Amino acid sequence: MERYTISQYAKLLQDANLLESFISFGAEDKLVEFLTYDSREVTEGTLFICKGAAFKEEYLSQAVSQGAAFYVSEKEYQSVNGVPRLIVNNIRKSMALLANFYDGEPWKEMNVTAIGGTKGKTTTAFFIKGIADTYMKALGKVQSGLVSTVSVCDGIKTVPSRRTTPEAVELQHILRGCVDNGVTRLCMEVSSQGLKYDRVTGMRFNMSIFLNISEDHISPHEHPDFDDYLNSKLKMFAMSDKTVINLDADHIDRILNAACDTPEVYTFSSSRREADFFIYDIGKDGRDTVFKIQSRDFDEEFRISMAGLFNVENAAAAIVASFKNEIPMEYIKEGIYNVKPDGRMEIFASDDESVICVVDYAHNGFSMEKLLSSLKSEYPDRQLTVLFGSAGDKAFGRRRELGETAGRFADRIILTADDPAHEKVEDICQQIAQHIPSDIPYEIIPDREEAAKAAITKASKPAVVALAGKGPETDQAIGDGYVKCLSDAQLAQKYLREI
Repeated sequence: MERYTISQYAKLLQDANLLESFISFGAEDKLVEFLTYDSREVTEGTLFICKGAAFKEEYLSQAVSQGAAFYVSEKEYQSVNGVPRLIVNNIRKSMALLANFYDGEPWKEMNVTAIGGTKGKTTTAFFIKGIADTYMKALGKVQSGLVSTVSVCDGIKTVPSRRTTPEAVELQHILRGCVDNGVTRLCMEVSSQGLKYDRVTGMRFNMSIFLNISEDHISPHEHPDFDDYLNSKLKMFAMSDKTVINLDADHIDRILNAACDTPEVYTFSSSRREADFFIYDIGKDGRDTVFKIQSRDFDEEFRISMAGLFNVENAAAAIVASFKNEIPMEYIKEGIYNVKPDGRMEIFASDDESVICVVDYAHNGFSMEKLLSSLKSEYPDRQLTVLFGSAGDKAFGRRRELGETAGRFADRIILTADDPAHEKVEDICQQIAQHIPSDIPYEIIPDREEAAKAAITKASKPAVVALAGKGPETDQAIGDGYVKCLSDAQLAQKYLREI
């Protein structure tokens, strides 16, 4: 891959009106060999990025001692006085443009679909990947790429993910790896913070999808209010060539108004016939969900093997986006049926089926309502138990929403740990419990495995038990690190065997 001089990086920032000063110490023609903001990754010739509210000057000193040849920052640091530096007025925007430049704008070499919304991004991403992989296999090409909350796939290997949208440096490294592996189609989730904090600045998407919006991620560390949250998500439209929008989403007028920035707009709906793609005849066939979509282009029946009637919206979004991305219908139908994402409406049962356990990633009020209302509809004659917690240090409004929502649908509630970070699990659970109606029995069991055991083995049969919030994750955020644990799917299978 081509390397560029530090002067070329300076010109890039200057052209974007981000550069305040360039102090080169005669190194104008020296090549940038690597780019990172993590001092532990620094090698000889690195351009080191000083970013973050918690950044310490000692990180820069460590980077220089390990071979960093330049640094970019919003201020100068005297401890490394002789090191060439780029001083900028916005470190996050600068980082995104530098990352794009360093990795050669890899997104330009793929068809990229971006997914935004409060609920359903990961499931929709897996639907799109399933369709694309079926098509790629028929063409004899490598599988499609994926950047999601759960995992990252570069076309050859799949690894767990730490955040929905990685920082710009990691993201562009991932995309470059995809291109180098022969990936031609990629799907990525784009979070509100990914847009707000410039992780995708400088990119352009061939297709975007807007699924829905509800209040979430409101905290001092994320978004100060709902307007900031929604406005951050709406930035995606100005970066897209085409977009697919759920016409049933709340605040649809604001969404459609923002979508005027996108050249091609397509809508879908299960309630409004004026949508470009209308969903109808939704029903169950055994464990499969079937539905039809009518449009000017086709009127077809589709089938998905995932439980949860609410997943029809996610599937429809993937179908419309794939169709408008010119994937033939036969591969769309085959691909979407074969998708079974880990931790998304995964169903397990005891040998006698007296207890059915559903594992889902639902972790906010909106997704919890979708999950529990669907279970009530699909299993009306079973006691409904739900196990969940809420993440520490963020999205504090979720605790009220989760408590109120679970209280409307569940017959029995178990509160437990879910990435408590720097907070006490018991404190988080007590805050949730304040919003559970007094007539709904609940229990606080801080250890998630013990909580799952109680939820499953002590349920009144016939029962349906929802393990919500963690899905396929095999670690918990505790303090500043992560502690290994069994996934909810593993817990479900372990304790169903005891029945």
